[in-house]
Amino acid sequence: MLNGTGVKIFTGTSHPELAEIVARRLGLPLAKAEVTKSGIGETSVRIAESVRENDVYIINTGCGAVNTSLMELCIMIHACKIASAKRITAVVPLFPYARQDKKDKSRAPITAKLVANMIQKAGCDHVITMDLHASQIQGFFDVPVDNVSLFAEPSSILYIRTHFDLQNVVIVSPDAGGAKRATSIADRLGVDFALFHKERKKANSVSRMILVGHVKDKIAIVVDDMADTCGTLCLAAHHLREAGVGKVYAIVTHGILSGDALKTIEDSALEKLIVTNTLPQKENQARCSKIEVVDIGPVLGEVIRRSHYGESVSKLFHEVPY
Repeated sequence: MLNGTGVKIFTGTSHPELAEIVARRLGLPLAKAEVTKSGIGETSVRIAESVRENDVYIINTGCGAVNTSLMELCIMIHACKIASAKRITAVVPLFPYARQDKKDKSRAPITAKLVANMIQKAGCDHVITMDLHASQIQGFFDVPVDNVSLFAEPSSILYIRTHFDLQNVVIVSPDAGGAKRATSIADRLGVDFALFHKERKKANSVSRMILVGHVKDKIAIVVDDMADTCGTLCLAAHHLREAGVGKVYAIVTHGILSGDALKTIEDSALEKLIVTNTLPQKENQARCSKIEVVDIGPVLGEVIRRSHYGESVSKLFHEVPY
């Protein structure tokens, strides 16, 4: 917990429930701010209490109306900056436009870099985010970035240890890009690892998947950073069942679940999709019985506490009891 002196926690409108959880973990009330929208869609922010010489944390995630959430964040940062805040940290569990991180075709923008510039120019001194889709996004900033990409793992590992017989578990990466994440979890659990090689004809659409590894008669746990349309996860589950897997589960950090994702999950071979609450999940849980949520509010709260007191964030990995 924090003693409350000189620390303010603000939230935008994207995920106030998560901000409440973080504030409770820190033993602080949420600071007062009014965020409104005009008839033509302009965002207006009023910071309703003093932030002079305070360590300010602004929590807003990249979900729902992403552009609105991003503008809210930038305007709140700017408002605190010109109100003489000592330090401003943007806490963005799901970084907006994270999948547009490279120039993958002619004349394509690197929008994640633009977003990083916007947040910095608004007056941000520090960024806390979770499980960046591409780690090089940290290099788009000239301010410190705590990418808690592995911080989701202690929660995932604890969940796996308490819910599964590790002798029968295999950790599966749905693509080569997630191999490092999956092997890290597999090594810490002391279990086998497998991965898929996938080919895409277009974005969010997988045409072919090839399984590499031994999975027969195992319980497969697919791990990934995000689930959007869930086509990849459900296709992976289908191939795993065909390969002789007994049951298939999936653990992802960001449950975006857009389009027909909920129906796809419900009709798939997945037993459960375990997501964190970096995005609001209550409505998704009500509509799909296979979704289970792991709360990462306490983890973010501990990262903020350590950041405020100048303590090591990386040690958080080793201090989570398994």
